[in-house]
Amino acid sequence: MDTIETLLSENRRFSASDDFKKNAAITDGGIYQTADQDRLAFWETKANDLTWFQKWHTVLNWNRPYAEWFVGGTLNASYNCLDVHLSTHRSTKPAIIWEGEEGDIKTYTYHHLHTEVCKLANVLTQKGVQKGDRVTVYMPMIPELAIGVLACARIGAIHSVVFGGFSANSLKDRLIDSGSRLILTANAGSRRGKHLPIKDIVDQAIAGGDTQVTTVIVVSHINSYHATMSSIDYNYDDLMRHASADHDAVAMDSEDPLFILYTSGTTGKPKGIMHTTGGYLTHAKYSTKAVFDINDDDIYWCTADIGWITGHTYVIYGPLSNGATCLMFEGTPDYPAQDRFWQLIDRHKVTILYTAPTAIRSFMKWGNHLPAQHQLSSLRLLGSVGEPINPEAWIWYYTHIGHQKCPIVDTWWQTETGGIMISNLPALNDMKPGYTGLPLPGIKIEILDTNGHPITKGGGLLSITHPWPSMLRGVWGDQKRYSDTYWSRFDTYFAGDGATIDDDGYVMVLGRVDDVVNVAGHRIGTMEVESALVDCPSVSEAAVVGMPDDIKGQAIVAFVIIEDGTAPSPQLERELISQVGDKIGAIAKPKRIVFTQELPKTRSGKIMRRLLKNIVEGQPLGDATTLANPDAIVHIQQAFNNPV
Repeated sequence: MDTIETLLSENRRFSASDDFKKNAAITDGGIYQTADQDRLAFWETKANDLTWFQKWHTVLNWNRPYAEWFVGGTLNASYNCLDVHLSTHRSTKPAIIWEGEEGDIKTYTYHHLHTEVCKLANVLTQKGVQKGDRVTVYMPMIPELAIGVLACARIGAIHSVVFGGFSANSLKDRLIDSGSRLILTANAGSRRGKHLPIKDIVDQAIAGGDTQVTTVIVVSHINSYHATMSSIDYNYDDLMRHASADHDAVAMDSEDPLFILYTSGTTGKPKGIMHTTGGYLTHAKYSTKAVFDINDDDIYWCTADIGWITGHTYVIYGPLSNGATCLMFEGTPDYPAQDRFWQLIDRHKVTILYTAPTAIRSFMKWGNHLPAQHQLSSLRLLGSVGEPINPEAWIWYYTHIGHQKCPIVDTWWQTETGGIMISNLPALNDMKPGYTGLPLPGIKIEILDTNGHPITKGGGLLSITHPWPSMLRGVWGDQKRYSDTYWSRFDTYFAGDGATIDDDGYVMVLGRVDDVVNVAGHRIGTMEVESALVDCPSVSEAAVVGMPDDIKGQAIVAFVIIEDGTAPSPQLERELISQVGDKIGAIAKPKRIVFTQELPKTRSGKIMRRLLKNIVEGQPLGDATTLANPDAIVHIQQAFNNPV
């Protein structure tokens, strides 16, 4: 079948208030026509919103699938986030307001943040870090994480932020692939009243000598937690105490790498998505201003961890390049109570909230009475990110959090795109629950059938048809994988998502069409989970698929064949789930383990995950004639319907 069947019909429309429209950053609907008439000139104007040390001579060199933007131009991302504000009123304005899990608060003005970043830049240089070197940052959501990222950018080092919830094995894989020699970390983190042994995980990751790490700088975040220190470990505060606050940002070529960020793929090896400086920062600044309507007096809160791309672009680079005040929070929405987010919004007078449908569905489950106990009157704009938001959750968000006065910007983008690609501009476009909206001005997308032909109605495969400034420049150390993954199916960039488009040009994203499970907005490669399961001595084979989940969007279900002599049991199921958590991280833990004697395989030995997906979703199995073992499917269904 060439198209994807559209099951959801949505006719409700909502608009921003007249007051919002009148005061919005972008009120001229002609921006779409301007971008269409001369796309490269449009992007050139957006690049001119940054401060460049040297201007470019060519806007774009395009040799599919490789792009070079603003060729010959030099700039620095840290300079554009900090130094440009120091001669303005923003110097004394809060750049970051941080609140910890226990309620402690720290505020960094732009001047203060600049000082700390310059000091750490000097520390890194003293430790031998040079332009082009990779630095891995493995921390909880604390201010030093943002300081570390900006310090790397300042000296031209390539930062590789690894989410603080990943296991030692996952961290080790990323250290080896990136070739990092220095790690910025913390002694511990805090989560639901318990200490996370961050430094201990780092020690485990580098213990075997397989990495190139020679230096570890440790922030003493939890004073009561005493981590083991070795000869390669240095205390962050001790180093910063003696560091100079004077540092001139390094001039970076527009195409110099800014960061690597690892994302799961359909093979066991994570992909190091590489982004460069000029194009990425251009799109980050532009999209933040356009989509979130950032004003000088806003208190903006993106709830994402900096370990994910959303945190890179919309906690650090986008907001700070626009001179915004950002709230950072280390903690969870349900600790010490399920109204923690609403407390934070009222306490800090948050005006813009950007969060995930996973969180919104949890809030719905916890009850309307919790947000009703708080004013939430400071909010003026809401955002959604990470996965498609279902209309029911959209309406709840709009009604109970936005009090029907806050526009919602539903956003679609990826680690690979670097920034938001599809979203309505709040003052210009009506909102339709479930529909992400229109491509941003300057972005060109099409919905394609399986043969690569454009679809004007109905569903198909989402593709970006023209190069854009913040597009990934490759997979670190594996350009063939870059070409094979994103450019081998169509002439244009294949996003890997299914989508529909309506008569107004509004796009509804349907989710992944490959073997990647989207858990709470985080793409988890099935192969990684399967590898972690098979690593257990009692497991001979495993296949992983996603199943619908009211809170997380998708949850992981693992179909497992165990070794002879091992009996299925609830205890074994718990052990296998724990094994995945230890190997990959808690976010990848399966919701269910289904013990089975066989897996559905083709005659060539390929597992037909489509049939497993149909089982967990309660859908008709469809054509199973290509199976080498057609009788197996009946036994698998029985195993799924009868848990141990």
